Amino acid sequence: MNFRFPKSEKLKSKKAIKLLFTEGKTVTKYPIKLFFLPTQNGQNTKAAFSVPKKRFKKAVDRNRIKRQIKEAYRHQKHLLKNDENSRYLLFFLYIGKETALYNTIDTSLVNVIKKINP
Repeated sequence: MNFRFPKSEKLKSKKAIKLLFTEGKTVTKYPIKLFFLPTQNGQNTKAAFSVPKKRFKKAVDRNRIKRQIKEAYRHQKHLLKNDENSRYLLFFLYIGKETALYNTIDTSLVNVIKKINP
């Protein structure tokens, strides 16, 4: 199993992110909210991560939470079906008010992924 998160799987395009927020759907399992949009073209499933600056003023706290979410995603991305018909644009948003433990983030992420990919 490949647990890497290469550059080709990172969502960076402003057009794609704007499309994701306008046409995508959401799934929430506290403390993570997932915006997702199935893609038709032949690219990989791409993911992005965000933590609001309004709730976490210090960059250290925001970066730690983002690292935890990325690590959980990296270990659980095998739950997404990776065939031609199920490629997604994913945007993970942390909606918690306080920093959470890694176990909480991991179980929340697994539940969110299972909701979009039955």
